[in-house]
Amino acid sequence: MAVDTSMPILVVDDYGTMIRIIRNLLRQIGFSDVDDAPDGSVALSKMHIKRYGLIISDWNMEPMTGYELLKKVRSDPSISTTPFIMVTAESKTENVAAAKQAGVNNYIVKPFNADTLKTKIDAVFGA
Repeated sequence: MAVDTSMPILVVDDYGTMIRIIRNLLRQIGFSDVDDAPDGSVALSKMHIKRYGLIISDWNMEPMTGYELLKKVRSDPSISTTPFIMVTAESKTENVAAAKQAGVNNYIVKPFNADTLKTKIDAVFGA
């Protein structure tokens, strides 16, 4: 099954450069409908306005971390099934375990390239 590259994606990161990098990587692999949010609370607001096919969120953000965002998404029935990929610079086993327990669909450790991102997205959608 091919991944629908027309689906809207929300990139959540408090670092503007990282948003641009992820947006460019997504463009390289065929996605064009990409929105962004500087933190978890803005992301939640956007998710209640627009239906996203995928969330790609950084772990380390202020004031709401990506982990807190993930827990809020999973506890909200209107958006709980939205696929969620966590991005982090740390590959701590306890963070990976906590994210999996909270319902993350996949996990990417920085730095990464378009091939890695495509592989992770394909895995989420069973492509």
